[in-house]
Amino acid sequence: MKEIIDSSKKIAIKIGSSTITSKDGTIDRVFIESLAHQVKELMDQGKRIILISSGARIAGVSTLGKWSRKEDVNYKQALCAIGQVELMDAYRRIFNKYDIHIAQILLTREDLESKNRTLNIRNTLFTLLDEGVLPIINENDTVCTDEIKIGDNDILAAKTTALWGGDLLILLSDIKGIYDKNPGTHSDAKLIEVITDPYELEKNIDISEKSSFGTGGIATKIEAAKILMKYGTSLIVAKGKEDDIIVKLGDGRTKGTLFRTKPF
Repeated sequence: MKEIIDSSKKIAIKIGSSTITSKDGTIDRVFIESLAHQVKELMDQGKRIILISSGARIAGVSTLGKWSRKEDVNYKQALCAIGQVELMDAYRRIFNKYDIHIAQILLTREDLESKNRTLNIRNTLFTLLDEGVLPIINENDTVCTDEIKIGDNDILAAKTTALWGGDLLILLSDIKGIYDKNPGTHSDAKLIEVITDPYELEKNIDISEKSSFGTGGIATKIEAAKILMKYGTSLIVAKGKEDDIIVKLGDGRTKGTLFRTKPF
């Protein structure tokens, strides 16, 4: 992990719903504070950083205190519209303490399939980063329906990282990494620290389970790895709630799962 993080100049960090959320379902501002400190450290090392953040719908529920059981698409989109404001305000207030300005970019599948739009997205990203502004990206859930959604934010993060030409994507999730079997039901489950062939991995482990907060699980992380490894881009899966997780990955004090095209 240390070698990959040290050598990566352009790093995307994806924050999953379970990571951005406290136990009571509200935005975890303690986590965002820790994230801001770690992003500042990376930026001070000369690295360029973008964030891909889940959590809009959950933030909408916690803001209103209702509609949590509403499954109608109009209510879901309304919650995301409300929650985006709350979520970005939390990011803005906390990152400002570290003299980091943020910008929001909301994307749809059509944006990533159009050559003109992807060029515009790239230009906007590079302009923001050139000026020291931190882009925070999410799917535009207020206008997306199932027919036009990108899907899970792991996939959005992978496609955005590829579009940007990133060196590394770090998926901060509710799991420490990819195991050979479900660690929740198998005490002998072993963490797989390095994976060079996601297709072979898929054949040998159970990928059916997913988080209660998120929309994806192991399957989407493997799909994200497939997208990125075609470009020679590495991907790390790590436990987002672990204190100073990115710093610890960078100095070898903790473990996760690294997808890379070549073994060490």
